Order: sequence, then structure tokens, then C-alpha cells
Amino acid sequence: MKKILIIISSFILDIILSNVLPFMKGDLSIFTSLFVPITIYLIYPFYKNQELRYYIESFIIGIIYDLIFTNLLFFDGVIFLIISLVSVKIYKNFIVDKYKNIMYVFLIIILYEFLVASIFLIFNLVPISFYDFIYKISHTLLINVVYGFLLYEIIGSGSRQKKLFRT
Repeated sequence: MKKILIIISSFILDIILSNVLPFMKGDLSIFTSLFVPITIYLIYPFYKNQELRYYIESFIIGIIYDLIFTNLLFFDGVIFLIISLVSVKIYKNFIVDKYKNIMYVFLIIILYEFLVASIFLIFNLVPISFYDFIYKISHTLLINVVYGFLLYEIIGSGSRQKKLFRT
């Protein structure tokens, strides 16, 4: 139940911020939110020993994200599936604590933006340059790293939840 509330809250925050803050290239905003992809990474501990379910639900969340934000069916579904694969590798092979989590959130943001830019380039959907790629990452980091840190603290609060993050 907690993971559903976290996912819904992330969607609501993403929707609010995407409607309130400017997000087009050239706008003066350092608050381009990617809360749902960050949430996909952070909710993995709720799925320990249920990895197939985690992959399926990540894909479904990605499709919902597509319908709300991009209107490109399966675009974010595939990207969220890749993020969930990377998340499982991070949680299984590395120690995840609140300070290293900042680095992992940073990695997830870069991975998401890289995958989006790669798909745009491969299918020639939107012309994108290296400068545009760096611009998008630099304008995405601040709010998403803060969100990832706060969400990690919220999920990890309490003795029962702290057990979730132990590998």
C-alpha cells in the first residue's frame, strides 16, 4: 500500500510541477522534475524477492507515464524497464545508504536523459545535440536529487522500513 501511495504522490508532484514550472529549452528553470523515474529506483526494496513483479509494474508505470506526459506509447515503458534493471543491479551489488543514494539518483537521472536522447537520435524524433543533452541534465539534477534524498528518508524512516534497504 505504501508503494502505491509513493507512486501516486510522485505522479501528482510531476504533473503539478510540469504545469507550473517552465520546461522548454531556454526557460530559466532548474526544476525539471523526473520524480516518477526516481521513484521507480527508490521503491525496489518493496519488491525484494519479487523482481519479475517489479519489472512488470515498472513497465506499466512507464506506460502510464507515457500517456500522461509524452503520448508515445511504450517509450517510457521501455525506459522504466531499463531503469528497473539498473536499480536491481545497484541494490544487489552496492551498499545503498542515504549519502550514496544521492550518487545513485544522479546516475538514474543521467541514464534516463541518455536513453531519451538516444531514442530521439536513433528514430530522429527530435534533433538533439550534446549541448542540449548537457542542458537537460543540468536543469534536472537539483530538484530530483533533493527529491530522491527526501523520498529515501521517508521510505527508510522507522526500524521496519530500514530493513528494506539492507542488502
